[in-house]
Amino acid sequence: MMRKTSVVLLSVATGAALTLLVTQPRAMLMGLSARAATADTYRQLNLFGDVFERVRTDYVEKPDDKKLVESAISGMLSGLDPHSSYMDAKSFRDMQVQTRGEFGGLGIEVTMEDGLIKVVSPIDDTPASKAGILANDIITQLDDEQVQGLTLNQAVEKMRGPVNTKIRLKIVRKGSDNPIEVTLVRDNIRVRSVRARVEADDIAYIRITTFNEQTTEGLKKEVANLSNQIGDKLKGFIIDLRNNPGGLLEEAVTVSDSFLERGEIVSTRGRNAEETQRRSAHPGDLTKGKPVIVLINGGSASASEIVAGALQDHKRATLVGTRSFGKGSVQTIIPLGSGNGALRLTTARYYTPSGKSIQAKGIVPDIEVVQDVPDELKARTDTKGEASLRGHLKNDGDEKTGSQSYVPPDAKDDKALKMADDLLHGIKSSSSAPAAASIDKPATGDKAANDKPATSDRQPAKDQN
Repeated sequence: MMRKTSVVLLSVATGAALTLLVTQPRAMLMGLSARAATADTYRQLNLFGDVFERVRTDYVEKPDDKKLVESAISGMLSGLDPHSSYMDAKSFRDMQVQTRGEFGGLGIEVTMEDGLIKVVSPIDDTPASKAGILANDIITQLDDEQVQGLTLNQAVEKMRGPVNTKIRLKIVRKGSDNPIEVTLVRDNIRVRSVRARVEADDIAYIRITTFNEQTTEGLKKEVANLSNQIGDKLKGFIIDLRNNPGGLLEEAVTVSDSFLERGEIVSTRGRNAEETQRRSAHPGDLTKGKPVIVLINGGSASASEIVAGALQDHKRATLVGTRSFGKGSVQTIIPLGSGNGALRLTTARYYTPSGKSIQAKGIVPDIEVVQDVPDELKARTDTKGEASLRGHLKNDGDEKTGSQSYVPPDAKDDKALKMADDLLHGIKSSSSAPAAASIDKPATGDKAANDKPATSDRQPAKDQN
């Protein structure tokens, strides 16, 4: 969505002669300063033009002008922060397909680290997860081509392709002496963002893996199905947001709204004060006031943190697990016209209902639960977090770098899940567990607000393929 830009025209009214005499030199200085800044900007643009022409005429081989310009744009945006980037026309189309919840490829969330592709997490039931690709694996080669030197978008484009075609990946895995080679067959990746099951006969367990256009509807469907299936003995809901990298801001808002009767969900604050936008809940709690436990960890980022922060601040849910990733910025997708792709530009920071920014800090759970990790995996179970990304937006106060992101594959070994079960069954209690103590009276806030149509806040330093 094209971001609206406000232009404010300033007018000066002249008063008494004395006032005019006093303020006129200052106004003249301000005008000179603005003209000097503009002149300096044009000098820098002239420098770019000179370099562009020198490359076109003197480079050893004739370069592609379009690629030169796109590379220059990419460099400018990547120098801003880890989440701003340029998408060419194909990448823009791919992004649009991805947010709809269906795309072609391998099924892995990846990010760029030190010029290499790092796996954030494989997506459930995809070629990547079935082949045993793990979080924190480093992809060094794609079909014998070195990844180093490619941009994130270029690497993702190479991993995508027609269904039923093969691709070879060379992977470096911490703890393995030799690189691992894996051949994957591309498939049509349909991201099922919401999965659910009955836990311990009387608890509704719902896992949200990403926030795409189908997430809220998927949540409503699973809440209804589990409520009917369990019936009157339903103790409450466990919402698992662990290793959920984010997605669409609008979906984070509507998912949060599903559990709240009223109150602010999130505010986004841009460069100028007048750009502050607020989103608020509407009457109607999907769970009818049942207790809610939310599971988070170091891989819970972006839209996941919006949901966790809103439910925590309104005391509607108890958060269990480890500190979240800490991505507190919103990216707006700005189309550049037919065939020209789009900008993915960081335009705002988001804040929880209590006014807290989690940028480079993360959401701290009400009850911290650290998982037991197998010895062979201990070296790669922590996520560094937003604060460790080069060029990240700074936050006031102490920044926090990462936390544990390991989730045991077997539910019986899942300590956070066990804690959630115990809280809902009353086996364990906590002063920070209001949801388990107020089955018929959901806690709500009292802020009312409006907001502009939300954009994607998926971590653009990560991508799916």
